This record gives sequence, C-alpha cells and structure tokens, in this order.
Amino acid sequence: MTRAFVFSDDTVLCHQTINGWWPLYIQLPPFNNSGKEPQPTYQIGNVALLESLAPSHWQSEANNSINDGTESLVATESGSGTTEDAATFTAQAANAITYDYAVAHDIALPMIAEGSGNAFVPYRQLITQLPAALSAQISQAIQLLRWQTDTQFCSRCASPVVHATADERAMVCPVCRLRQYPRVQPCVITAITRPNPQTGEMQILLAHHHRYGEQKRPLMYGLIAGFVEVGESLEHAVVREVAEEVNISLSDIRYVSSQPWPFPSNLMLGFRASYAAGDIVIQEEELSHADFFDLSNLPKIPFKGSIAYELIAQIAHEQGIAL
Repeated sequence: MTRAFVFSDDTVLCHQTINGWWPLYIQLPPFNNSGKEPQPTYQIGNVALLESLAPSHWQSEANNSINDGTESLVATESGSGTTEDAATFTAQAANAITYDYAVAHDIALPMIAEGSGNAFVPYRQLITQLPAALSAQISQAIQLLRWQTDTQFCSRCASPVVHATADERAMVCPVCRLRQYPRVQPCVITAITRPNPQTGEMQILLAHHHRYGEQKRPLMYGLIAGFVEVGESLEHAVVREVAEEVNISLSDIRYVSSQPWPFPSNLMLGFRASYAAGDIVIQEEELSHADFFDLSNLPKIPFKGSIAYELIAQIAHEQGIAL
C-alpha cells in the first residue's frame, strides 16, 4: 500500500512525540477501477514524491558534523521505534495528498483535535528539528501540490489541462499539447566575511530585511540573497545582489551548498565570499540596516535548518565558535 503525507497549504499533519513533532504517514486505499489500469501517479491533490537522500551521500564526515548531523531523531510515525542518525536518514519515496483530497476520497485520517497529539504543523517550524532528507521531501510536497493548484490552465491557449498519462510530472494541454513542468527559481545567498579592522576577529556581514516584517526586539539579521536573473551566472548574481543591496565588492566567491525552499518554489544556492572594498550603503527598499558583526557577538540570526544558519554556523565552527 502507498504511504502518504497529508497537507493543508504549507502545514503537514504531524504526531507529537517525545522528540517533537514528526510528520505522519497514512495508508492510501487501493485504486478501484476493476483492475483495468494502474493507479495514476499524479492527480489533483495527490502527488508522488521522490526519495530524498541524506547529506551523507555527498558530504564528508567532517561536514556532517559541522551541520549538526550527529543528532538522533525518531524515524517512525508512531513516535517509537528505530532511531536514525540525522546525517544518514534517507526519506523513502512516498505520496503527498491535500486534506481536501482525503475528504473527497473518503480516506481515513487520524483524529485531529486538541489533546489528540495530532495537528497540522507549519513547515517553518518543522525544519528546525527534522533531518535534512525529510525536510527536503516535505518541501518537495508543498511545491508540487501548489504547482498543481496553480497550473490548471494552459499558459499558451488557456484550455484546461490534464496530468500526463505516464508517470511524469507534467500538466498537458489536450488542445495544443503544451507540456508544463514544475519550475524552480534559483536564488543565491551569500555569507561575506572579513577580519575586524581593529581586532582581527572574523566578522560576517548581516542585514535586517524588510521581508522579516515588524518584529519584537531583538531584530533578526540574515545574509544577502536574491533571485538569479535571466542571462547571468550564479557568481554574477552574487556580485550584483551584493552591490545592489549593500554597495560593496567581493573576492574569493565560492559555492558551498544548496537547499530547496518552498516559499514560493526556490532553490537556494549558498555561497561564501570575502569582502574586497567599499563602504556599506543599504538599498532602503530591501533593508533597514546592515553591518559586519563579530562572530563572537552575533545578533539574532535565521533558525536552525535554514541554509542561512548553516552558512553562518560553518564559518563560526572554523573560528572555534559554537552557535
């Protein structure tokens, strides 16, 4: 039988365990069409998810340690059972359905009420405690379900579209045959460092973005980030975004890692760079403040599980500082 996560917008049905919230799997009933054809892989409100690999598949043991991969997490929907290392946890292939799809198809769901131990939990809350592979699979599900909702008409001739008949992530126009696939938007995010001009301590450039909204003190500061434009390389995007937002130039730009991010459907590409020259002048439409901060005296930074946190933590680790 097929296992599936259940979503309501960007929240996923979870069960509360001693280790925190853990996404629940439910069993989908067999597809009933008298055995004439296999169950469709994709339907509106029901998508197949690919296996999501653990960081250990591409990182060294040293990098896994830096990325807090030594934590143990309970890896079962019941909250008890096998315990796996977060650095080696691989999320097996599964499905994702919406709550509305479950109701429409009479799929049995666990009780969702106060005191039941079950609730729909926001992805942003889960990402701080889930292993990277499972977090990425939840992100995959949110993006695919939203893509289905937003791609019900042909972008060329405006006719209603249908899912591809094969096991393919595509919406097909029956009139002009245009195939529309899920799209990801590449974004660069950069950790910029320099030695403190007075003390020599390593510093990192952090900015308070308007997108964080009105916040209680202390304000949260993050890294410089932005979308890649048509016709430019990733490195060009890093240089442009930094120049636009804080008016400085860089050297030693190097790629570090990436992270899928479902708001709205981004692929975050993490870079590091060294400060080269220039005085900080903020782009006021984007930022309210930016400065270089000593790694030993950082303001509030993005939450654990985000690529911004991982880039900052990597630099801090190299300087012998634990966040």
